[in-house]
Amino acid sequence: MEKLARKQVQALTPYMSARRIGGSGDIWLNANESPFDNEYKTDFARLNRYSECQPKALIEAYASYAGVEANQTLTSRGADEGIELLIRAFCEPGEDSILYCPPTYGMYAISAETIGVERKVVPLTADWQLDLPTIEANLDTVKLVFVCSPNNPTGNLVNRDDIITLLEMTKDKAIVVMDEAYIDFCPEASTADLLADYPNLAILRTLSKAFALAGLRCGFTLANAPLINVLLKVIAPYPVPVPVADIAIQALSESGLARAKYQVLDLNANRAYLQAGLSMLPGVLVHEGWGNYLLVEFTNGDELFKATWDNGIILRNSPIENCVRISVGNREECEKTLAFIRNQINQSAA
Repeated sequence: MEKLARKQVQALTPYMSARRIGGSGDIWLNANESPFDNEYKTDFARLNRYSECQPKALIEAYASYAGVEANQTLTSRGADEGIELLIRAFCEPGEDSILYCPPTYGMYAISAETIGVERKVVPLTADWQLDLPTIEANLDTVKLVFVCSPNNPTGNLVNRDDIITLLEMTKDKAIVVMDEAYIDFCPEASTADLLADYPNLAILRTLSKAFALAGLRCGFTLANAPLINVLLKVIAPYPVPVPVADIAIQALSESGLARAKYQVLDLNANRAYLQAGLSMLPGVLVHEGWGNYLLVEFTNGDELFKATWDNGIILRNSPIENCVRISVGNREECEKTLAFIRNQINQSAA
């Protein structure tokens, strides 16, 4: 079967998600999931019928939440499907390219490689911002430029002025895809308002993080109607199961939005608690984060990661040297994680 696969697929290394990596423990702070297990009810009716391609109530609810029009909103199976739809719709395999800026989310590259689309890489600058001159020099054949803000795994925000410069630079040439999976933790930094001026902007959103619905697999793409209409040509006929739409609509109701806002405030407070506590430890550098996670640099990150892993605290190893990404959990999880790391560092220093 391996030999029958396309050459690109044979050579492909799959994205190592937190669940694929696994682990065994009581504290799971490796996948940027919410610690809140909210309760929803659905009657599981109408399962003998296909769902709408774009459920009207769901589209209108999310458009209202995001501050855009319904015709600027498309829902999909997580933001990951949004990435694939954009590449499939706009990139000709063997001809066009995507451009992305590591360290960042790995699925941009894997989705392109799976489809046979070339990947151009322009690393972020030393302060994890866009290298605009190098991006401009590499735009030939590029149809999509992926920018993640807050960026995963670094946690920082990309400068808004640089995003606008990039949008101007790519006008009539390429689409800038802003991955805003974590924007609910800092909504003031959203680029949704720029849709009014830039037809070459697409924004990825999800209910997985702030809405505590990672298991639901419900995401959104925001863009102007002409771009959305292109995506509708390539999306699956029934991308959103009936129970998924039902639960997502509940999450986006007035009471659901109030709950999400409260939980975001709680997680932001826990992030500040973790950041303050870790920053007091010798040899530890906590990078400022705007999502529900922190990138933390240790004297020996691999050693610290293994120690927590072996003791049932599952964090995420980072491709950045000596760095570990720590999701923000509930207060008890944060306290236990901080205490364990403190003890480890004290023992190492003794």
